[in-house]
Amino acid sequence: MLGASGGIGSALVAALERRGVETIYAGSRRATLARSPAVTSFTFDFADEASLEEAATTIAAEGPLDLILVATGLLHRANAVRPEKSMRQLDPASLAELFHVNSIGPAIAVKHFLPHLARDGRAVMAFLSARVGSIGDNRLGGWYGYRASKAALNAFVRGFAIEASRMNRESIVVSLHPGTVDTRLSMPFQRGLAAGQLQRAEQSADHLLQVIERLTAEDSGGFFAWDGQPIAY
Repeated sequence: MLGASGGIGSALVAALERRGVETIYAGSRRATLARSPAVTSFTFDFADEASLEEAATTIAAEGPLDLILVATGLLHRANAVRPEKSMRQLDPASLAELFHVNSIGPAIAVKHFLPHLARDGRAVMAFLSARVGSIGDNRLGGWYGYRASKAALNAFVRGFAIEASRMNRESIVVSLHPGTVDTRLSMPFQRGLAAGQLQRAEQSADHLLQVIERLTAEDSGGFFAWDGQPIAY
């Protein structure tokens, strides 16, 4: 798990524990205490490729990986990065940071982790994307940097799925939309949501794992919502 300290990432780790997964590696930028014998914490930083390489090599030394989750993401940061309402608000530094966290960082993580995905049998690598990253579903405009960086992530995922299939025909590489989840990322934008639209992180995590459990190799390269429905790229 890359991004284990975030709201959805930490909920996914807890959900895997509840499912009885015996070995979970939970990665974040800052060291955290493992909450159970099943969880081993590690640190990484998208700004430091060597940290990703070291983490992947260390973890893979224990054996091939059957599930890799990337739950990192950036939508806003106080006084620095904010979703744009108009093209007039586009800022090069903000765009660069959004692409670094939402697409470039995960892509470099794949460079080091995907080669360690199991070569035999079903193996999954899933990325938290966002419905607003769908080009075909964009009917409102705005949020340029976040939309484009998540669309770029989806493009990476499609390519990674093709390459992974050459290593293991049963591999599955997908983008997932977690829904609108009650986390720090969505907090400034929760006003006006329809009743029942906002999910708790624990709910979203359970839904996402249910989707992952139902995926087949034919779904690899796809983009799916928390309820299992496909989303257009």
